[in-house]
Amino acid sequence: MLAPLVAVSTVAQAPAAAGQAYRETIANTVVSFELVHVPGGTITVGGTSVDVKPFYIGKTEVTWDQYDVFALGLDQPKGGGADAIARPSQPYSAPDYGWGHAGYPAISIARPAAEAFAEWLSVKTGKKYRLPTEPEWLMAAAMAAGKAPLTPQRINAMSWNASNASSRTHATASKSPDALGLFDFFGNAAEWVSAGDAYVTRGGSFRDAPETLGQNTRAVQDDTWNQRDPQLPKSRWWLSDGPFVGFRVVCEQ
Repeated sequence: MLAPLVAVSTVAQAPAAAGQAYRETIANTVVSFELVHVPGGTITVGGTSVDVKPFYIGKTEVTWDQYDVFALGLDQPKGGGADAIARPSQPYSAPDYGWGHAGYPAISIARPAAEAFAEWLSVKTGKKYRLPTEPEWLMAAAMAAGKAPLTPQRINAMSWNASNASSRTHATASKSPDALGLFDFFGNAAEWVSAGDAYVTRGGSFRDAPETLGQNTRAVQDDTWNQRDPQLPKSRWWLSDGPFVGFRVVCEQ
């Protein structure tokens, strides 16, 4: 269910570095991923101006290739002892729903698990990784949308949504990139953002109609996202009924 629309306008700094990318490799693995530069600026959300510092954001949603290294401890040397990092528990059911694994977005991920992944990645790389704040996501979304209208036809060209996804996620970067050079920023898997105590996703997913996707697409977690989990309390790592939820990370500049 989508929350009410949020009015957004942006005034960005000089975008000369926008889209500049770098590649991060996770130590002791062959897994790597790219991040795209987002210039800082001022964004107006609901009538309030928020200053956003420059940052880097994942070119794609976090994939299973990346998440498995964290979740399964694939970064630990063979024969070495366990580290002190908390890793996800066994999921209640197959979190990828059998839709695809390598190259596909990590889904059914609870927000605390996404935050734990970012903390682990920070330790592994020595950089500061985390979830994007809502203003940061909105800044990137404004640049991703570009100057041309986000028509359903344009959304279909760069997103997996209810009109073309056959009710499932698809491999990342299998649609056209947006104006910022990001893939699946709208659609495919909805993405966690840091929004205080509220558990909020942005960007929509394969479940949403193309005309509803864009800068204002926002949803708040409710009980239906974890309905089948029999544990009490329910898992802090997995969403038993949230195959439409994933995330991407940002890195502080």
